[in-house]
Amino acid sequence: MTSDQLSLTFAALADPTRRSILARLAAGEVSVKDLAKPFKMSLPAVSKHLKVLAKAGLITQSRVAQARPCKLEAEPLHEVAKWVGNYQAFWEQSFDRLDDYLQELQGNTKSKKHEHR
Repeated sequence: MTSDQLSLTFAALADPTRRSILARLAAGEVSVKDLAKPFKMSLPAVSKHLKVLAKAGLITQSRVAQARPCKLEAEPLHEVAKWVGNYQAFWEQSFDRLDDYLQELQGNTKSKKHEHR
């Protein structure tokens, strides 16, 4: 995935409406009309969100008679997960250091309690 594609994906994911749409599509194909139902916005407004998601490669749309079912395309999300995963070691090391520090503090607290007895 190119850096530009990753930027498109993150930009698409930045909006809560688009994240909600993706969550609904995770259960399977849904028509544009059905996707729009829970949102307090016009069908053209929902269509604009769908265009952003499609441009980022997160959804595809097909045509079945008058309906335009949308389908989740998970590969860009996999690429985002891999990119974020590069920082997993940083967070694990940070949490390990925090854990060590907390254990050290607990050890000092126990020592002070014994001194006061």
